[in-house]
Amino acid sequence: MTLSVTNTLTRAREEFRPGDEDDVLLYVCGLTVSDDAHLGHARVWTHADVMHRWLEHEGYTVHHVENFTDVNEKIAARAGEDALGEDEAAVAEHFMTSVIRDMRGLNLKRAEVYPRVSEHVPEIIDLIETLLERGYAYESNGSVYFDVTEFEDYGKLSNQQVEEMEAQGEASERSEKRNPFDFALWKAGGVSPADVAEHRKDDRPIEDGEYGETWESPWGEGRPGWHIECSAMSMTHLDGTIDIHVGGHDLVFPHHENEIAQSEAATGEQFARYWLHTGLLETKGEKMSSSLGNFFTVSGALEEFGVNVVRTFYLSTEYGSKQTFSESAMQEAEERWSRLERAYEAAVDACDGVDARTKVEDADLRDAVDETHEQFAEAMNDDFNVREAISALLELASASNRHLEDSVEYDYQALRRTIETFEELGGDVFGLTFGDASAEGDVSLAGDLVELVLDVREDARDDGNYEQADALRDALTDLGVEVEDSDDGPSYRL
Repeated sequence: MTLSVTNTLTRAREEFRPGDEDDVLLYVCGLTVSDDAHLGHARVWTHADVMHRWLEHEGYTVHHVENFTDVNEKIAARAGEDALGEDEAAVAEHFMTSVIRDMRGLNLKRAEVYPRVSEHVPEIIDLIETLLERGYAYESNGSVYFDVTEFEDYGKLSNQQVEEMEAQGEASERSEKRNPFDFALWKAGGVSPADVAEHRKDDRPIEDGEYGETWESPWGEGRPGWHIECSAMSMTHLDGTIDIHVGGHDLVFPHHENEIAQSEAATGEQFARYWLHTGLLETKGEKMSSSLGNFFTVSGALEEFGVNVVRTFYLSTEYGSKQTFSESAMQEAEERWSRLERAYEAAVDACDGVDARTKVEDADLRDAVDETHEQFAEAMNDDFNVREAISALLELASASNRHLEDSVEYDYQALRRTIETFEELGGDVFGLTFGDASAEGDVSLAGDLVELVLDVREDARDDGNYEQADALRDALTDLGVEVEDSDDGPSYRL
């Protein structure tokens, strides 16, 4: 079955055909780093990650680019807060550090590059100059705006007519613009005190003057507009036309609509072939949002539930649908992950035991493995239907458990294929971590803990408390840690 996707641009299901039969150009709208990432952000990341993994599984080379927006009035407003840094760049660095840590904690595949807005101002200026030259933009009081009336297809992504749209931008811009729905490509000066007041999270006084970093441009000192950034970074690191553009559904208008207009006006080519939008994550009936203060941070969720449960939670709902975060939803995800993990571990133990036999055959389990691959592929090629795909893995878990419960001697080959299926589809495609020592972070933490115990043991020996030292060594041995003492001190092997 060929992959088909639901394209927001056409509002239809379409067969996926990238521009190159071997390569996929994938752009993901990244985070504005003005706060810690929450589970709504991580939902976009995780579904984009699974898309990336499935495309690679199907033989494509995926060129994945995901940006950091590190120039924004929300970031500038937080400069000077305790522990965040004194300027916009320092605040952005602080939150980028936590976002990258969260991404690694979620076991996301690394993008090919994570471009930052602050590094691409020259490319942004070049793109704006092209739009001015082609008659799609105009300069006003040191700012530059895109004239949406000049772009014939404006509104095609969000399915709106220009005359029915709401005004874009701040009220202070409207006197500068030809049309109220024109949007800023370049903003003169820095961030205004009014914008700082809107986004500041503490009660420090707002001073007169401008905030945030500015850059020289042909129109004077200023800052890039929000929408132009993604077009410039996508074109720089991918191409004028990309295959898949991923982002949250809340970005369809105005952000993605404006990306299409400015990109296609500049190049004369289609900007993205397929627009895939993730549904919002809700809690207690509201969109999870930093601005609403109803969010659960990624780091907090990873600490409380663990990466496998968090990813299993996201895998319970198709990317295009809304999802609700709740205690019961997380409990269900924990139970699903536990079923998969227990089945995997039981299959491993049986396969590696003396009761797994070469000539024993269980047709039911062998058929179940084949059916799992077929059902999983059918589901994933059906617009990345992760809900049906994980159901196929849960069915395999049940089939494997039945084999172990009903048999005295086990089908070694069927169990081996079962294990490999969990690792290939659950691990490589879904990013779940099977096995005791397969997560690099867990191994690193184990080593740190062993070192700590050995330090305590050495202190006990130095104090003459050899009974305690021997007890610590015996405890490590019981945990599978071999300790060797030498003149240079103890060493160990896991």
